[in-house]
Amino acid sequence: MGRIIKWLLYMVILGGIGLVGYAYLGPFLGADFSAPAVEQRQKVVLDAQ
Repeated sequence: MGRIIKWLLYMVILGGIGLVGYAYLGPFLGADFSAPAVEQRQKVVLDAQ
């Protein structure tokens, strides 16, 4: 049981390092993380008394 927990802990740490690495290196690899720059408008009706 201890081996499984240790193995899962190693996998979580390696996954976290991979995710952080991809976040930093993603733009160099062609990934675009920027939000779409489109203005959106929506009418809001307030029911005030």
